[in-house]
Amino acid sequence: MISQLRIYTINKGMMDSWIKVFEERIRPLHELKGIPIGPTWVNAARTEFIWVRSFDSEEAIAGKEAEYYSSPERAELGDLPGTHIAKTEVRVVHPVLTAAPVS
Repeated sequence: MISQLRIYTINKGMMDSWIKVFEERIRPLHELKGIPIGPTWVNAARTEFIWVRSFDSEEAIAGKEAEYYSSPERAELGDLPGTHIAKTEVRVVHPVLTAAPVS
């Protein structure tokens, strides 16, 4: 399993709207296309929305992204996501440790 840590700087004043679009449209579409989304966070001080999505392998990323972006459901969104996002950073990350046991 490989993941992308995605950091979006959201346009000022648009975080609530972005979260609504993400939860109602973007997350379900990712799940439909077999791209699991893990944790999501907001860094309010920097207007950042941070999220993780996972893939079976690094080689699978391109194919899954192509399937997602070429889908009719994604086309319906048009530039709605882009109107919220000022900056996008994507980092591919590999797991190295398992979670520590809880005592």
